[in-house]
Amino acid sequence: MNIVETKRAALRRRRKRVRGKVKGSASRPRLAVYRSLGHIYAQMVDDDAQRTLVAASSRSKEIRERLKSGGNIEAARAVGRLVAQKALEKNIRTAVFDRGGRIYHGRVKAVGEGAREAGLEF
Repeated sequence: MNIVETKRAALRRRRKRVRGKVKGSASRPRLAVYRSLGHIYAQMVDDDAQRTLVAASSRSKEIRERLKSGGNIEAARAVGRLVAQKALEKNIRTAVFDRGGRIYHGRVKAVGEGAREAGLEF
């Protein structure tokens, strides 16, 4: 097993551990964050119905036009704001934050802060 496979396996274990503790419902969905090298994605998930309620990413048209890069903290904060605005339009005020096995730092933290700035509570 090489180093990349080991890191991926560790991330999968952390993601599974976090997912076991964090559960979303229709009244309080899970705000799941996925981070790739070039972009950041966030979605509100109702785990009971296994349905995505709201989604936003740095690839979405509203954000892509304003930013020069989709993989930085500025883009992550914009994604957080956008997903929170869409959630508030659907009368979703609270959520549980799912950091996807990553530490709450950098771009993952920026998504959370952006969502809080826009009025979402978790």
